[in-house]
Amino acid sequence: MIKVENLTKRFGGVTAVDGISFEVGKGEIVGFLGPNGAGKSTTMRMLSCYLPPTGGRAEVAGFDVFKDSLKARERIGYMPEHVPLYNDMRVTEYLKYRAALKGVRGRRMKERIGDVMDLCGLGDVDRKLVGNLSKGYRQRVGLADAMVHEPDLLILDEPTIGLDPNQIRQVRELIKNLGRHHTILISTHILPEVELTCSRVLIINRGRIEASDAPENLRSRIGATGDVRLEVKVPDLESAKKALLDTQGVKNVTVLDEGEWTAFTLGIEPGADPREAIHHAVAERHWPLRELSRERVTLEDVFTDITHPDE
Repeated sequence: MIKVENLTKRFGGVTAVDGISFEVGKGEIVGFLGPNGAGKSTTMRMLSCYLPPTGGRAEVAGFDVFKDSLKARERIGYMPEHVPLYNDMRVTEYLKYRAALKGVRGRRMKERIGDVMDLCGLGDVDRKLVGNLSKGYRQRVGLADAMVHEPDLLILDEPTIGLDPNQIRQVRELIKNLGRHHTILISTHILPEVELTCSRVLIINRGRIEASDAPENLRSRIGATGDVRLEVKVPDLESAKKALLDTQGVKNVTVLDEGEWTAFTLGIEPGADPREAIHHAVAERHWPLRELSRERVTLEDVFTDITHPDE
């Protein structure tokens, strides 16, 4: 559905996107991640035909987004980070106007507006002025606008920005449902949402693609194993730290909370799982044990490892 080869964008002497290449297959939901200023929005604008490249090429549904721009746009639904809406129009009027601009006419217009309003949960606000809507409903209107011409590809730039947790959950479920019929490229800073929604992740940093894989594969690729949390009663803190450090597979010990119960975070050697050995060490010393658990490596850990390796 998307094919990008050596795509480059420079602004004066600054290279925002530096010769990136990637592909997105039909029916995929792909998360496009990166720090602020990494080149995410610039890439999305080039794919959406809003911004010309300095070099390279990109195709959507087999059409070059620069040479066959009009044909490519017919197959793209783009929702920018800050959704531009006409505040003085009612929701239904706005969607009719946008549908007409995108070449949707007659009976099909009526059907498509009804479909996207149902999908986005806009039935209760169809007669309201756009300017009187909450942030959540404005995002929904923007999403309905992106879908009204039934595109093959949806490009969503920060679709949940500014939403409360309930609204984020609703948009997440909506995007997952849309993935049954659309290819979706989504940019967001809410990394748990990506893990719950996307089948694959692209990470861009300083204008270059640094990683492309399923979230679970990225977690294993960085070699992180997840720290172990231990909460016990110990008679002497220093001797306890030494005993834990001497346990095979433990590379460092950090005291989180010191009191009647002492909480430790134990850094683990790559590929190791020393929980059984830790339990034996605790049992041999008759320390009362309240918690022994392993923290799960998250996409946030992967993101930090790739974009800020020194941290």
